Amino acid sequence: MFRHQGKTRTLSHNLKIASLLSFIAGMVNVAGFFSVQKLTTNVTGHFAFFIDEVFKLNISQSIVYFLYILFFFAGSFVSNFIAEIVAKKNERYIYSVPASIECILLLVLGIFGMYFTTKSPNVIAFSLLFAMGLQNSLVTTISNAEVRTTHLTGLFTDLGIELSQLFFYKEISQKEKLTASIKLRFTIISFFFFGGIFGGICYSYFQLESLIIAAILLIAGLIYDTLKFKVILLKRKLKNN
Repeated sequence: MFRHQGKTRTLSHNLKIASLLSFIAGMVNVAGFFSVQKLTTNVTGHFAFFIDEVFKLNISQSIVYFLYILFFFAGSFVSNFIAEIVAKKNERYIYSVPASIECILLLVLGIFGMYFTTKSPNVIAFSLLFAMGLQNSLVTTISNAEVRTTHLTGLFTDLGIELSQLFFYKEISQKEKLTASIKLRFTIISFFFFGGIFGGICYSYFQLESLIIAAILLIAGLIYDTLKFKVILLKRKLKNN
């Protein structure tokens, strides 16, 4: 689900990566909000607050909201910048460095996050926004912009459009393509929702340590993808022999 790109990528690959990463995004969103009362998977609301603080001439707070936006942007930039560098050596591994950085951020915040909630809560918000920028950029690149795991506004917009198109598309090929896209949208939205519920339950017991669980899920997904790819290569080798 991480390695395949271009023509070799299928709906199954997108569904798997969408399920995993949207679930993690749901967990991160809830953990971030419960710990520092900030949304950490998108910047739409932060931009509105930024403008509001600018008009109030509250410069210090407007800078904070601008930094929220900047850190999400920086995560996206860094993710794709690294992917472009790695792609020159081996396109199959463009996901490895950005995903590793996200894992490290989630683990560090899970272990030391409660210290920052009292000393410097914005560090948590900045870090999670950067991590989600990384993730969203990564999955967008891998899936050829078919999957985005943190922006539910756009997903619901696309879903509404595609559901309405079901009443007008008549050709079988068009309906099949549209149905596949709708299935993908539902998967992302559903797993973001389930991730949020699971994250809320985990937070009630473990607080920010629940982010360690999110990191473990991502690591497990990466290991699963690596092992499955090795099995496929082994089968091909045995078949050729």
